[in-house]
Amino acid sequence: MAGLTAGAPAPTNITVHAQSRVLEVAFSDGASFRIPFELMRVYSPSAEVQGHGPGQETLQTGKREITLTGLEPVGNYAVQPGFSDGHDSGIFSWDYLYFLGSEQDKLWQDYEARLAAAGMKRDDPMLEKAGHGCASH
Repeated sequence: MAGLTAGAPAPTNITVHAQSRVLEVAFSDGASFRIPFELMRVYSPSAEVQGHGPGQETLQTGKREITLTGLEPVGNYAVQPGFSDGHDSGIFSWDYLYFLGSEQDKLWQDYEARLAAAGMKRDDPMLEKAGHGCASH
């Protein structure tokens, strides 16, 4: 998910809507998505959120009111957002932004199911994981 697939749509416009907390991304194929900051934070492609392999994901909670504190370009293939909770290690490739935008209904359902399975709610505070450190970053 970190690169740009050859021939994949690229953004033609990216707009941060701070008040409504969405990132609006228009793509070269005509698609346009409004991706909530919360969805971006919950599905950040960072190792902190995704882990280093299947089953190592960290369920994110308490992110409904998250805001962006910055949005930096990464080469010609991605952006790196800074979030108001201090998280800033996720690199969102154009492919990944397109995936988040086009699959957001399914992603929300999956997120709600994972929360329910864990006996948690979206607005619950984040739990600290024991042994949370990651030696690789």
